[in-house]
Amino acid sequence: MNLSDIKSLDSQYFLQVFGERAPVCFVRGEGATLYDQDGKAYTDLFAGIAVNSLGYNHPAVTDAIIAQAKAGVLHTSNIYYVEPQAQLAELLCKHTFADRVFFSNSGAEANEGAMKLACKYFYAQGSKRHKIISADHSFHGRTLATVAATGHDYYQEPFRALLPKGFTQVPYNDLDALKTAIDDETAAIMLEPMQGEGGVTPGNGEYLKAVRALCDAHGILLIFDEVQTGVCRTGSLYCYQQYDVIPDIMTSAKGLGCGFPIGAVLASEKVASKISKGDHGSTFGGNTFACAVSLSAMRYMIDNDFSAVAKEKGAYLMNALKAIDSSKILEVRGMGMLIGIQLPADFPAGALMGKLLKRGFVAGTASGNVLRLAPPLILSYEEMDAFVAALKAELE
Repeated sequence: MNLSDIKSLDSQYFLQVFGERAPVCFVRGEGATLYDQDGKAYTDLFAGIAVNSLGYNHPAVTDAIIAQAKAGVLHTSNIYYVEPQAQLAELLCKHTFADRVFFSNSGAEANEGAMKLACKYFYAQGSKRHKIISADHSFHGRTLATVAATGHDYYQEPFRALLPKGFTQVPYNDLDALKTAIDDETAAIMLEPMQGEGGVTPGNGEYLKAVRALCDAHGILLIFDEVQTGVCRTGSLYCYQQYDVIPDIMTSAKGLGCGFPIGAVLASEKVASKISKGDHGSTFGGNTFACAVSLSAMRYMIDNDFSAVAKEKGAYLMNALKAIDSSKILEVRGMGMLIGIQLPADFPAGALMGKLLKRGFVAGTASGNVLRLAPPLILSYEEMDAFVAALKAELE
């Protein structure tokens, strides 16, 4: 099929939640390069929204997919023991603060699970605490509960009548606002250590440490949403490790499967000990196929210290972007290989993204008119240089 035929089918049969998409259909990938139906090559600096951390057709991912498919067992259900599920849980616990892990199919499901764990933690102790405080401009998912936690009126307004109660948003990096929002029914504070969809805005280190202290003082649980910032993306396996602030619960997804859908809720034993049989579950979550792929990818990234890779390459790319002399770049910010380029209001990030696509470079956007970069961690220095040159030419 050609692109026109695909667009026609999409417009006729697919629920139009994505509207008119970028005018390309990728059919093949190798390394950090994508190819469309006409064979045109594109350098990817978005990785499927921070998902394809090892790029395309990487042996750590492809070989695991082939091996598990040939074994003939993709799914058996959680009624039975699943070997790669147990191994992946062990790997994550040994390399994070967590004592227990639960696997889901997505980041939104992981965040739902995190909020359920927080509420059950207090319910098991006879407490009526159930409220969750999150941040303005945050993004936690598309389900009703995660929309309620997401700090954007745009996402909440059409569904406000259906949204669960007990969710409050306060300005990000504002400790006084957080203190004011806490009451006797507050169960958890849920934050991204660095906001991704909200504009690639890093958390202030002193702020996050103060939030941890505030939670301890009030007996509140701290949840970190690391769906986008986790899995080496920001220069450490998980972003919280750079802040030296340990949460009680953390969520992960996106890069966890390097392209294969999987999410995870990670929790301390303090929280996990209050969860009983039947409190949570999933048909597909943690299935054999997803966990086998994730286990292979995670082992490869940990063994080859991709946290250091992301930190080094991210610093190089950020410095190169900051060196561009253009009035259209107001700020370059981020951590590791998650970078935001702040643009002025009269220079739309979406339009710039489209122009870069025509030049053969895939980028993304974030709210607040930000061009967002979240490349595969295997992106070469030569590819980064080529992108910076293309961006500079487009800005000029």
